[in-house]
Order: sequence, then structure tokens, then C-alpha cells
Amino acid sequence: MSNVYTIAVLVGSLRKQSINRKVAMALAELAPANLKLNIIEIGDLPLYNEDIDAAPPAAYSTFRQQVSSSDAVLFVTPEYNRSVPGVLKNAIDVGSRPYGKSAWSGKPGAVISASPGAIGGFGANHHLRQSLVFLDVPCMQQPETYLGGAGSAFDDAGKPSEAIQPILQKFINAYGAWVEQHKKV
Repeated sequence: MSNVYTIAVLVGSLRKQSINRKVAMALAELAPANLKLNIIEIGDLPLYNEDIDAAPPAAYSTFRQQVSSSDAVLFVTPEYNRSVPGVLKNAIDVGSRPYGKSAWSGKPGAVISASPGAIGGFGANHHLRQSLVFLDVPCMQQPETYLGGAGSAFDDAGKPSEAIQPILQKFINAYGAWVEQHKKV
């Protein structure tokens, strides 16, 4: 029997009704039995500043503990200016410090991006993967998932359309297997 793994989910958009938040919520509902997805809010994290890390603000410590206590990480991101949103990059920086005590290290990860545009956040998805290499996050390679035209992929209640649900199901099932395979014991 499989273990149940706690997944830290970081959503790169702060809007409560964002497409990416809807993707994260849909993935939580579609997740296989071995995954428990928890969205970790990142909007209140102060900008990373090494000067204040000697006595880190409570938000830094809480965030780092939430990531550290999770078994794996899942990034759900839009694309801003062909890269990741600043709020997501800030969360990555906060979690990676102080040097040598990264909360990310060794946690199985995955990236899914969604955008109303045609290329579905391809640039942000790949920029984020570059950071994950340095952070020692083994990132799921397949299926690559870029949800283009995602502005019309959900109804008003946040339920995914019949066209997108199988894509999300394939992604989260693969991620469940990835976590099972790569979770450090």
C-alpha cells in the first residue's frame, strides 16, 4: 500500500479567482489517494532580504516550516513577462535560505503553468525548472503541462471543463507516481 504524501502547493498568482488557483484546486480534487495537496499562501512573505535573516520575520519561519514539513512540492504558475511572477520567485528565495538550510532540497517537484495566452506559460514553466535544478528539487519531466487558453477552461464555480479535466488528471496521476518513486525515506 502506498504512503500518503503531503504536497506543498505554491500558486504563483495572488488573485483569489486566478486561473492558476483554479488549476491548483482542481488538482487537489483529482489527486490520487497517495497525495494530500495543501496550498501554501505566499502573498504575505516580505521580500527576501539577507539583512533580516539573522532574526527572520515570523512569515519567513512559518513558510520555511510549511515547506520543510511537506514531502514534495508542486508549483502552479502563470507567466509574467516570459518568466515567473515575482511573488513566486520571492517564495523560492525565502525557502532556499539561509544558505545550506534550504527547505526545498530533495523534495520531488513538478511544474504546471496556465495562461489565457496560446503558449500556456511555457517561458515561466522552464525558468522555474532552471531554479529547481539548483535547489536540488528532482522535477517531473513528463507530462509537460502548459495550459494555453485557460481563461475559458473553468466554469464560474471553478470546475474544469470536460476538455481540460483529462489533462489535469493525467498530470496529477503522473505526479503521484513521481512522488512515490522519488520521495527520500
